Amino acid sequence: MKKIAALITTLLCALQLVGCGTRPASEAKIDYGTSSLYTKEDMDEAIKLIEELFDNELDGCELHSLTYEGDSECNAENVAWLNDLEKARDNKERFKEYIAFKSDFRSPMIAYGAWEADKDYHWDFCLGRSEGGKWKLMTWGY
Repeated sequence: MKKIAALITTLLCALQLVGCGTRPASEAKIDYGTSSLYTKEDMDEAIKLIEELFDNELDGCELHSLTYEGDSECNAENVAWLNDLEKARDNKERFKEYIAFKSDFRSPMIAYGAWEADKDYHWDFCLGRSEGGKWKLMTWGY
């Protein structure tokens, strides 16, 4: 009986650790910086895509903050780079705008796949938008 009680206690502790520390990405701290190119609403549209990625695909990761990388990043070179990525994916959208955010987030408590357990990460998220279009999350990572 003691072995069964110990096993149940161990399983309950493990289950608590798996769910520990995760919160919705929408609770992350946002630093909008200063922009003469984008409104807060423009940025919020882009941020929503990043938050959805965390909530739906980056299982167990906890987004702590996003910081706008600045207007200087929206340059012809970065727009061309996103258009090259889009073309390589056999898509025909032509981006006119680029926006990027730096992130701080924590990996899952238990390592899986390529994640190191319970580690801080600092990734960039790059998005493009065509004229009159919506933001599209194109790439993310170091």
